Amino acid sequence: MAEAARESGERLQKVLARAGFGSRRAAEELIAAGRVAVDGEVAHLGRRVDPDRDRITVDGIPVSVRADLVYYLLNKPARVVTTARDPEGRPTVIELVPLEPRVFAVGRLDYETEGLLVLTNDGELAQLLSHPGHAVPKAYLAEVDGVPTRATVRRLRDGVDLDDGRTAPARVRLVQTHGDGAALELVIHEGRNRQVRRMCETVGHPVRRLVRTRIGPISDRRLAPGEWRPLRQREVRALFEAAGSPQPKPSGDEAASQ
Repeated sequence: MAEAARESGERLQKVLARAGFGSRRAAEELIAAGRVAVDGEVAHLGRRVDPDRDRITVDGIPVSVRADLVYYLLNKPARVVTTARDPEGRPTVIELVPLEPRVFAVGRLDYETEGLLVLTNDGELAQLLSHPGHAVPKAYLAEVDGVPTRATVRRLRDGVDLDDGRTAPARVRLVQTHGDGAALELVIHEGRNRQVRRMCETVGHPVRRLVRTRIGPISDRRLAPGEWRPLRQREVRALFEAAGSPQPKPSGDEAASQ
């Protein structure tokens, strides 16, 4: 029966083209080069697949081809919780996106933090993005009290001691100063609770406002707070690629130079 299903499925190159890998000819070239696998086996030209059942990878990275999977990018406003329900009755991110199919947030942003959040019903992508060993970078814009010195920025880059351990090296730069405050851009690879806020407070510059501006390769300056949009196929693929293999942690010198 499996063989019959394989013969009656869609041609693999058609599925890959629909998933954003260019034309069918380009997809055929990927298959011919041995870069495509189905359920762990290298695929061949003419292979037919069932997108709802077969696991397709290109260069070892999963390809999103199931019709029932959805991927949303939400610009979370402040004072919204990143949960499906809140016992205190506060608004949730789930209420800001379509109710069907049911989705969940990948990672969390605290109640006061704004910015980009991925919501999906794809457990595989969620697991990859959340796995600490894959170290997908996330960028934040932090408005802080006071103006950090170069030495303070260097401390943030090199890592600061928090109550749950020293933070990994980060990319940090001073974006602008204004009166009694400043704006910092921080790119971190960890996912600790309220990490950016705690880092800035530890070096003496509490956060006034915090916005996540990028998740891996994904950003969108046109998305207003409270708005969402479906992720494009190429964006989904880029997230899989970013999360598809463990990322080496930068050394202190590398982090400081970026």
